[in-house]
Amino acid sequence: MTTNARLRALVELADAGSVRAAAERLVVTESSVSSSISALSNEIGAPLVRRHGRGVRLTPAGERYADYARRILGLHAEAVLAARAEADPEHGAVRLAAVTTAGELLIPALLASFRAKHPAVVLRLEVGPRGTVWPMLGRHEVDLVVAGRPPEDLSVARVRAISPNTLVVVGPPEAQVGFDPARATWLLREPGSGMRATCMSLLDGLDLAPTLMTLGSHGAVIAAAVAGLGVTLTSREAVRRELAAGTLVEFPVRGMPLDRPWHLVSQPSPTASTELLVEHALDHRDLGWRGPGRP
Repeated sequence: MTTNARLRALVELADAGSVRAAAERLVVTESSVSSSISALSNEIGAPLVRRHGRGVRLTPAGERYADYARRILGLHAEAVLAARAEADPEHGAVRLAAVTTAGELLIPALLASFRAKHPAVVLRLEVGPRGTVWPMLGRHEVDLVVAGRPPEDLSVARVRAISPNTLVVVGPPEAQVGFDPARATWLLREPGSGMRATCMSLLDGLDLAPTLMTLGSHGAVIAAAVAGLGVTLTSREAVRRELAAGTLVEFPVRGMPLDRPWHLVSQPSPTASTELLVEHALDHRDLGWRGPGRP
């Protein structure tokens, strides 16, 4: 009989890449993980893993089943939270995910304000690139996502609120003289970042092939720009202090600035505790959120 424990073993094995690592994550024995995978394989009637060197690797059937296992586990966790919140929304939990820039700029003020009014609601936050947070919503692993526009193929997305976000090109003041976007070094976020994708789209639209430098995070990119390593595309709000201090300035680039509002997105049928957070964001306009379609 399939159980959550067996599904979790498969998912952890898929993520960790070995039985030993999966067992360490689950705090169980290696034989327990192996037994769970074997039981799932027997129940399904297809091998889910195969030997690969000294370890194991998921078969195509295993990879496919692991995708469903993530959704099943996420949906079950959501069901538990929904039932508890229905009984008492003020003592429920909300699972959030946000892209890095939104996690640094928007989420702290929102959560602090919400927690002051609803102190018993448990808040859990995951921060990662766009390519990570949207699949988490699709697998029901989170209740709310704060990021740019949701992917068109994400059927579970329900946009609840938006917040203004203006993208600009910034760099050190000394680079303003004779600035040529084609000859400048462009500082990029990590692969999978929505900001990186938008920047590459901008450069393609301008038919530019400049020197590119990839850094590991938003903070690293901004620090590199301040240090004079190049220019970058970022949220104007994200560099508000640097612009005010004059350590960064905006550069004139054709097609800029770009309007790319943040989106607060929930599951189609959010839990009662999630609704509390959405309503709080909309009721407190000082937090910067408004309903879709509202001025």
